[in-house]
Amino acid sequence: MPDAGRGRQPLSRIRGHLRRRDRAAGAQLPVVSGAGAEALRAAVAPVLDRAGAGTLVVALSGGGDSTALLLLARDWARARGREILAVTVDHGLRPGSAAEAAAAGALCARLGVPHAVRAWTGWDGAGNLQDAARRARRRLIGRFARDRGAAAVLLGHTLDDQAETFLMRLARGSGVDGLAAMRAETAWDRLPVLRPLLGLRRAALRDHLRAEGVAWSEDPSNADPRFARVRFRAALETLEALGLGPERLAETAAAMGRARVALERATADLARDALTAGPAGDVAIDLARTGAAPREIRLRLFAGALGWVAGDPYRPRLASLERALEALEAGAAPGLTLHGCLARRVGARVLIRREPAAVAPPVPLARGRWDGRWEWRGAGADPGLTIGALGAEGLARCGDWRARGLKREALLSTPALWRGRTLVAAPIARPEAAAAAFARISAAPAPWELTLLR
Repeated sequence: MPDAGRGRQPLSRIRGHLRRRDRAAGAQLPVVSGAGAEALRAAVAPVLDRAGAGTLVVALSGGGDSTALLLLARDWARARGREILAVTVDHGLRPGSAAEAAAAGALCARLGVPHAVRAWTGWDGAGNLQDAARRARRRLIGRFARDRGAAAVLLGHTLDDQAETFLMRLARGSGVDGLAAMRAETAWDRLPVLRPLLGLRRAALRDHLRAEGVAWSEDPSNADPRFARVRFRAALETLEALGLGPERLAETAAAMGRARVALERATADLARDALTAGPAGDVAIDLARTGAAPREIRLRLFAGALGWVAGDPYRPRLASLERALEALEAGAAPGLTLHGCLARRVGARVLIRREPAAVAPPVPLARGRWDGRWEWRGAGADPGLTIGALGAEGLARCGDWRARGLKREALLSTPALWRGRTLVAAPIARPEAAAAAFARISAAPAPWELTLLR
């Protein structure tokens, strides 16, 4: 079967992507028990050394973990003649958050590390606050790093975070992926992300800060038992006495990470044979080719396709995913919505399209990316132009769009170039008219490896 066999995108990229991730996907970093500065520096160096040439960006909350990361990264960079920057996201959710961001900036000034603050103002009071804050943090830090051409972002997750996350997900009934260890080396949309502290205990890092005479901020929510992580953190003290301490839990999480890699490889093999990527950023799953695959692999394939179409690196909840796939495979639901997508059973195929009501709002063309996967690939964007959904209004201006052989439902969520309410170009619905105006905008979705199987 040719490389692009059943799709319009080179699906073999999946395999290469998975091979590149193997070295960190299930690996457990050595646990460092001592708090000596040299031992800590030696522990983080192997991960930091993986960063490519260029500036490293420390995600600095001002708490103990990220502050220790700042010091250790600063020492590493000085020894190698590298540059580091720090960025703090002020969520504005507590009265003291601005002061904590300012304190982080003052520490950076003392250490000679350039620092910036990015404020989040997008909380509308609806939905899951912690999830919204996490997504905003990732978006703001990622944009800061990309704007500066950074080689990698550094995150301060520790061995304790690994253990707490494992317990929280175990309580939620998570499967292999949820229980798998955080990766020491991963990526946010091709932006490398490193977690140098995964083999270190939180207490050792705070001992290091005290020895260096460096203070840190304590988020009051870290002591608030209303938050699940705080309760699980307290439970760890009891579990440690029973032999289930952070080190042992991290070992189990690492084993789950290795299992995850094996499952991802099997899913990648099935994807090459059973997925077809359409020109409107949609996907078709051939049920005749997936029927003999184990249920776990079919679920992973479905989740990966949904994530790619939605431009969302996070998977749907397992229970929702299982119900949807079961209904579609059985033909019990001709169509349903999930994860910002429309999924329809048509014959022996499941068609997955972006849900028009779920697309992102228009953004300035200079922003470079819209709806998680459509990208501007040039420079010098007209500041008066935006990228947004074509929608019904734009489609009505596209003349005989039916000649393209694409469904209206699929076209509504495709990208269009707008100047105010004037349609400038529609590269999917009307490519021949868009050629000149849209020449520098990719009309193809981002590569599969950005979200599939992540």
